[in-house]
Amino acid sequence: MIKLTFCLRRLPHLTREEFQTYWRETHAPLVAKHAEVLGILRYVQNHTAYDGMNAGMQASRGGPPSYDGVAELWFESEEAMAANTSEAAAKAGAELLEDEKKFIDLANSPLWFGNEMEVVG
Repeated sequence: MIKLTFCLRRLPHLTREEFQTYWRETHAPLVAKHAEVLGILRYVQNHTAYDGMNAGMQASRGGPPSYDGVAELWFESEEAMAANTSEAAAKAGAELLEDEKKFIDLANSPLWFGNEMEVVG
C-alpha cells in the first residue's frame, strides 16, 4: 500500500470556508468519479478546524501557520501506479489538476508519497 499526502493551502482570494466547501462539494465528487481509473483505493479529506487550539500548539512550537486541509489517497502499490498508463488515467489526472488550480495554491501545497507506519492502533 502506498499513500499520497497532500497538504493544502487555499488560493489567496478564497476564505477557508469557501475553500473547504469547494473541496468537499465539488472536488471530492470529481475524485470519486475518477477513483477506479486512477487506482485510488481510499480518499480522505482532513479539514482544518479548531483555530484556537491550533494557534496554541503552533505558538508553543514556533510552528508555521496551519494548512487549510490535508488530503490522503491510498493506492495498491508503486508498481500498480507505474503500470497505470492508460489514456483514461491521463485524462482523469489532467481533469483533477485543472480543478485543483481553481482552489488550491499549488506552489505552496506540498505533496508526497509514503508508507504508513502505524504506532498506536
